[in-house]
Amino acid sequence: MIYKNLFLAFFRVGMLGYGGGPAAIPLVHKETVEIYEWMTAEEFSDLLAMANTLPGPICTKLAGQIGYRVGKKIGMLTALAATTIPTVLLMILLMSMLSIWRDVSWVNGLTFGILPVVSVMMLQMTWTLLKQSKKTFGILITAIHIAIAVVLLQVLGIHPAIVILALLGSAFLPYEKWKGGEKK
Repeated sequence: MIYKNLFLAFFRVGMLGYGGGPAAIPLVHKETVEIYEWMTAEEFSDLLAMANTLPGPICTKLAGQIGYRVGKKIGMLTALAATTIPTVLLMILLMSMLSIWRDVSWVNGLTFGILPVVSVMMLQMTWTLLKQSKKTFGILITAIHIAIAVVLLQVLGIHPAIVILALLGSAFLPYEKWKGGEKK
C-alpha cells in the first residue's frame, strides 16, 4: 500500500507540475506533508533547502529522498519512476503537438495563461516557508536572511547555490542568544 501511495503522490506531481520543478514544489508539499503526512512542514523545509544545494532537477531529488524515507530502496525507485515517467511521456506528446500547432494563437495564449497560476502556487509555497522560518528563527533573523539573500542574488549576482550554502552554514550561528532564550 505504501508503494501505491508513493507512486500516486509523485505521479500526480509529475502530471500536474506544469512549469518545471519550482512550480511543482507546492504540489510535493501538499502530497507529502498534508495528504499523506510522511513528514512535517519543518522537515519538508529542511529537505527542500538541502535538495536545492545539489545539482539536478528538484522534483527528482525530492522524490528520491522522500521515497527512500518512506519505503527505502523500492520506495525511492517507485517515487522516481512516478516523477519521471509522466514528464517524459507528456514532453514527447506536448512537444509533438506544439510543433504542429506552434503558429496557432490559442497555443500561445495557453502558455501565457498558465503563468499566473504557477506564480500563485510559488507565492503560496514562499508564504508557507516564510511562516516556518519565522517560527523557527524569529522575525529578526528571518528578515536578516531575506535581506542578505536579496543582496547576494539580485545586487551582487551570486549563484543561488552559493547563497543557499552560505545561509545553511549560518545555521551554526548561536541564534538563541538573539532570540533571548534557548533554541527550540
